[in-house]
Amino acid sequence: MQEVTVTMEETPDVYRRELLKGSTQTLLLSLLATESMYGYQLVKEIDQRSSGYFRFKEGTLYPALHRLERDGLVLGRWEASPSGQDRRYYYITAVGRRRLTSMLEEWHLFSTAVNLVASPEVATV
Repeated sequence: MQEVTVTMEETPDVYRRELLKGSTQTLLLSLLATESMYGYQLVKEIDQRSSGYFRFKEGTLYPALHRLERDGLVLGRWEASPSGQDRRYYYITAVGRRRLTSMLEEWHLFSTAVNLVASPEVATV
């Protein structure tokens, strides 16, 4: 068995990336449930709403949007922006809204269970 060594400096970044990987779909659908947005707008909105905690890059955002579109959870449509530049706006579909509701319910159960194990004194207050 190979031993894995992780330094304290890399642990938060590695852990954050893994958490983000598991939450990307929920975050994107949550934003698109409020209004249609184009890619750069999604990046800025996630950054702002998370106070800079989530910093999406193109290599994360667009593959995730394409998966959501392929799965019928969002619809992408090219439109002219007020500046005249064409942008691909993403809209959540009815299937996407149902999936988001299910995901948020599961997130609530999951985060409650994690808190019960990791911080029982906080969870029972």
